[in-house]
Amino acid sequence: MKPKANKFRIRRSSPTSASAPSMAAPQEQAASPAPQPAPQRPPEQPSPASMMMGQVSSAAEESAETDLNKIKQEGLTGRQLRMARRVAQKYGLAVTSDFDAVSQLRARGIDPFERSSILELVAPGGGKTPPPSGPAQSPITPQPNKVQLPQTVPVQSKALTQAAPPQGYTPERRASEIGRIQAEMLKRRRKNIAMMLTRLAMFVLFPTVLAAYYLFFIATPMYATKTEFVIQQAQSASPSASGLAGLFQGTSMATQQDSTTVQSYLASRAAMVRLDEDHAFKAHFSQESIDPIQRLDPEATNEEAFKLYQKHVKIGYDPTEGIVRMEVIAADPETSQEFSEALVRYAEEQVDQLTARLREDQMRGAQSSYEVAEQRRQEALQKLRDVQIEAATIDPTGESAALMSRITTLETQLDKLNIELQSLLSNARPNQARVDGVRQQISLLEEQVATLRNQMTTTTGEVSSLAETNARLREAEENYQFQIAIVQQALTMMETARLEANRQVRYLSIGVEPIAPDEATYPRAFENTLVAFLLFAGLYLMVSLTVAILKEQVSS
Repeated sequence: MKPKANKFRIRRSSPTSASAPSMAAPQEQAASPAPQPAPQRPPEQPSPASMMMGQVSSAAEESAETDLNKIKQEGLTGRQLRMARRVAQKYGLAVTSDFDAVSQLRARGIDPFERSSILELVAPGGGKTPPPSGPAQSPITPQPNKVQLPQTVPVQSKALTQAAPPQGYTPERRASEIGRIQAEMLKRRRKNIAMMLTRLAMFVLFPTVLAAYYLFFIATPMYATKTEFVIQQAQSASPSASGLAGLFQGTSMATQQDSTTVQSYLASRAAMVRLDEDHAFKAHFSQESIDPIQRLDPEATNEEAFKLYQKHVKIGYDPTEGIVRMEVIAADPETSQEFSEALVRYAEEQVDQLTARLREDQMRGAQSSYEVAEQRRQEALQKLRDVQIEAATIDPTGESAALMSRITTLETQLDKLNIELQSLLSNARPNQARVDGVRQQISLLEEQVATLRNQMTTTTGEVSSLAETNARLREAEENYQFQIAIVQQALTMMETARLEANRQVRYLSIGVEPIAPDEATYPRAFENTLVAFLLFAGLYLMVSLTVAILKEQVSS
């Protein structure tokens, strides 16, 4: 059997902190006082000398330490520990920690977490029960069947007792007091409703009535002319367009940038200034017949006129269909139609100017190339003409061929005469006269052939040889033919550039013609009155909510 040794704990703390308080405490008896036993003798504290000699803790101290460890393992909350310390203070117990308070209270038979343990400290008259005087009182024997753990104690319902009414308080007086309170509440409610209705009338109804009066009786009728047009691109006659260019060709995507540019131009100050210069835009809206709110000051600046222009000329672009919609508002229908037609003309000019520079650049390059090629052709032709005049012949090649033909003929005759001479000389006794005649003919033919050959290759004085003349003439002819080919190529390029420039042309097609209306379009009195009412009501609601929230924040 394995031997076991007892465990001892060497005291390490100071004598004052190591001494544990008494584990017995007095308990008050509820029925009748009992005789108090003799006070227990406190444990003898060790002296410093014994501490230095390695004295071990006693069994009581070891038991108290074990109880504290068990209490720590129960997982009590901070609130329960604070409650235990307060109960221990009420009973006058000297504790070193919250766990020590729980341990000492349980040792005395007191549950520190039971509600009755705290309520018993308060006397019915408002005073507190005196705490026990410590070790002089008798200890309380813990109940055998009571669990010393935090338990939920059911609260017993107690009948509430109604306080007796004061003297002189009769039911008639009570009824009169209730009626007075109800009357004050009704009066206060009526006052609040009256104040709310007053604010609504001042901040919502009154501005709405003013707006309705202006719209129905004062506002000048305005006439709106609507126009719709689309910008189109010329179709290419050649099937060379491919890829994205061929995919978007003929759709609104191909002219979206042009449509957006035209829209921006018509809504710009430049269009307003041009409309004022051509059709007196400022003078029309400065008439005395127009109400003061819509009237333009005769001395107004361009900025003020442009603000009015933005309100009376509304332009929108639909990217899905590629349609530009324009609405022009004026004080009379004829002027409205006049302004619309003028703006459409400005749009056409702007569309034409969008691609004018591109077309001009294309045509200018092709035209300049053609003009240079034509000039070189003229120079080559003049050089060919000069060579022909200098050679005094129109066709040196033909003359060369004729000379070569003559030389060939003479050489043929010369060969026949040489053959004849050889046949004559082959006789034993040739005819001398005939032999001399043949030799004379051969000599003449050789001289003629030499003369003709010299005429083709030898230069005499200022007259060039036929070979040199023929070479110069051939060079001039070849240069002339080359310049003709260049001219033909430049002409083809110019025609291609012209076709491309025509394809770049944009056209403005009007879908809805500007026609003057016969009835006033603006102001829309009922719709605008309803919008004004909703606007003022929304503003009032926002301000009221903001003020109510601020009051609540300040009061809280």
